[in-house]
Amino acid sequence: MSTGTLYLIPVPLGPIAAETCLPPDTLTVARRLEYFVAERAKTARAHLKAMGHPRPLQELVIAELNEHTKAGEIVALLEPLKAGHDVGLMSEAGCPAVADPGAELVKAAHRENIPVAPLIGPSSILLALMGSGLGGQRFCFHGYLPAKEPERAQKVRELEKAARKDHATQLFIETPYRSAALLEALAATLAPDTPVSVGADLSLPGQFIRTASAKNWRGKSETVKDRLVVFGIGG
Repeated sequence: MSTGTLYLIPVPLGPIAAETCLPPDTLTVARRLEYFVAERAKTARAHLKAMGHPRPLQELVIAELNEHTKAGEIVALLEPLKAGHDVGLMSEAGCPAVADPGAELVKAAHRENIPVAPLIGPSSILLALMGSGLGGQRFCFHGYLPAKEPERAQKVRELEKAARKDHATQLFIETPYRSAALLEALAATLAPDTPVSVGADLSLPGQFIRTASAKNWRGKSETVKDRLVVFGIGG
């Protein structure tokens, strides 16, 4: 028996209709699958409902893979694939396996020679890079920065140095409840003329994208308060 295919299914970055950001081919795949792996089954069911999955949601098999999943448990997630079933890997928002624990399942699939098929959909990281004007020829993504000082300031200075030395845009994300504090830290720590890009609620109706010097972000933390933000530092 041949193995199934692990489909990497992007989902919307916020509460908008799936058809506005997912192409028909991605939706077609998501609607025909019966087996899924996601960070949270509850969120996955909400996404699948919004995608118009034709089956009753309680009949779908949704396994969880998150920060609590042990390395030895990932092998078991491959069993449906080995049995010949196609499986969809979903993130909480955006693209799976990018700043997302699903990467471990993809790596395990490759070890077992199981086909992997990434599908088209929104990526907050690439959307932020595209809209930043900081240059996409060379860039580096760092995930989350330290939440507390002085570690955060030290990391920010390191990224500023790397952006200038390597001429590479430095990207990172922050949770909504810490976005304002991080913008304040960037404005206070970076050199006044260092370009900083802010991409908030990307692809959603209220999205905000702006690049300005660090000094011009001072006193403007309310702009990103309680919003999901991708930040960028340019050289």
